Amino acid sequence: MSHQSDLIAQDILAYLEQHERKELLRFITCGSVDDGKSTLIGRLLYDSKMLYEDQLAQLESESKVHGTTGGGFDPALVTDGLRAEREQGITIDVAYRYFSTAKRKFIIADTPGHEQYTRNMATGASTADLAIILIDARHGVLTQTKRHSFIVSLLGIRHVVVTINKMDLVGYSQERFDEICDDYRAFASRLQLPDLHFIPLAALHGENVVDPSANMSWYRGSTLMNFLESVYIGSDRNFEDFRLPIQIVNRPNLDFRGFCGTVASGIIRQGDEIMVLPAKRTSKVKRIVTFDGDVTEAFTPQSITLVLEDEVDCSRGDMIVRPGNIPKIANSIDATIVWMSTDAMVPGKTYLFKHTTQTVTGQIDSLKYRVDVNTLHRVNAPDLQLNEIGRCSVTLSQPIYFDAYRRNRTTGSFIIIDRITNATVGAGMISDRDSARQALAAWESTEGSEITATGEVSQVSDVERAARFGQKPATLLFTGLPSTGKTTIASAVERALFDAGRAVSVLDGELMRRGVNKDLGYTVEERSENLRRSAHVAKLFNDHGLICLAAFVAPSQSVRDRVAEVIGKDRFFVIHCKAEESTRSQRLKVAGESDTTTVDRRSFGEYEAPDSPDLVLDTGTASIAECVDAVVEMLKQKQIIR
Repeated sequence: MSHQSDLIAQDILAYLEQHERKELLRFITCGSVDDGKSTLIGRLLYDSKMLYEDQLAQLESESKVHGTTGGGFDPALVTDGLRAEREQGITIDVAYRYFSTAKRKFIIADTPGHEQYTRNMATGASTADLAIILIDARHGVLTQTKRHSFIVSLLGIRHVVVTINKMDLVGYSQERFDEICDDYRAFASRLQLPDLHFIPLAALHGENVVDPSANMSWYRGSTLMNFLESVYIGSDRNFEDFRLPIQIVNRPNLDFRGFCGTVASGIIRQGDEIMVLPAKRTSKVKRIVTFDGDVTEAFTPQSITLVLEDEVDCSRGDMIVRPGNIPKIANSIDATIVWMSTDAMVPGKTYLFKHTTQTVTGQIDSLKYRVDVNTLHRVNAPDLQLNEIGRCSVTLSQPIYFDAYRRNRTTGSFIIIDRITNATVGAGMISDRDSARQALAAWESTEGSEITATGEVSQVSDVERAARFGQKPATLLFTGLPSTGKTTIASAVERALFDAGRAVSVLDGELMRRGVNKDLGYTVEERSENLRRSAHVAKLFNDHGLICLAAFVAPSQSVRDRVAEVIGKDRFFVIHCKAEESTRSQRLKVAGESDTTTVDRRSFGEYEAPDSPDLVLDTGTASIAECVDAVVEMLKQKQIIR
């Protein structure tokens, strides 16, 4: 229903023309279960007189049966229309409501608060300009509040109003309001929420929803409705980069051939020069056709048909851009993915990726890290479960034309579809980072790939160090599959050498990932980079006279050869630790890990045993003491120690 207006009775055509020119604001409500999202929207519509009388009569009747207000009018039933929602008193699906005021038109998406339906919340937020995040004043900031705030930040929603609801249940306490605001600001300081506001509410009673509250005179800000009508969203859309993904070729007769689509960003004018990707053919705009006829100019988010001056081959999935401003074109991308399926994300599995109007096959190469929504810390994980969020590397079967999500929400996003069930299992936001460049191992760099120095690095010579420590510097790489005892043996050797008066240090792969290499995942390229950085650290240890015991899986022979080149082949020795799979599996179970097959596959694929190791240790049959003796004996034979 539209708002109340005297112009309707005076001049209906003038009213319709005025209504057509109003700006549209899309917003969502989100937060934890029972924070009052549906109640807020119902009260917003009720107090704004946006409900018909027959709707009110029906709601009053149903409030006595399904309501949660003791038989009184329950505003939540305005949006909770599903039978299951009314029985359980929760929102399950996204409920959309349309209304307008004298200043604006609105589309509300009432999204679920329950963790199980987070995927529905992400769906509603994908097109929103503004987010209303509700917090129950009794409970404060909860885990689901943080999860929804993180998703809002990920989806690039710039305007956020945090409404602290149910203030009547905490005695309209200003101290409680300020406390919750401080807690939320502390959490949100690590998110990208550039326009953040706070409003205290008692939605059930309509306080500070449309009309100011007499019980919260300490609050001097605007009401929620006034904020929604006045928030400025004109600068949110990208009018710089013209992008028109082609949805269909319109050929109604022999004299007309147009390319239809919705303008994802930018502005196009009649006579402008354009380029069609991927062919990179250029032409000029002859006509811009819309539902209302030809126009001389079109902009986002209008649906248009472009007629070009030249006959250019263009079909669904192609994109029309400006020649001097083209998007990135690649089949390898870095993206943050929200997983929406009960079946876990499987790195390496083939999925369908729908990007703009193009659908291609591809796979998620690796999960670099999962984000802990409570702390926003990065956590190493083998997969993504339902509602989890992680940073991933994606490889597609053919290139796509994209921008970073922060710059263009349409060309910078995609959805992931299961090929068997055809269900949407995930949504991705493409990052600014160039995954293709990142995949190039730093070994290949010709500038700064080696540690060099000008002038004198140290006043202590290698001979002096060797005389002081009674040893030659060396790096021993303990390599092997997971649970073959690499770190255990390295630590035991360190103890033995230290007790013998040697200068020795252990360099463990997992410990390196907690500090220096915290930004790396487990792809082949990132494992290579992990070893490259660690090799330079080991070289520094050696340059200062220490024996370095490095425990790494190091699955690739070619990368191990690169490590030898960095450290120096006369200082580098390979010790291959091996054990039967049954032994490794038993060790993993004792440690509480998954089976060896799963760990191996998600980590590196195929392990290449060393071609000619300096020592082989069968940790399944030999004891730790026997392995230590073998390593020490090898060091003596190589004349590293006396």
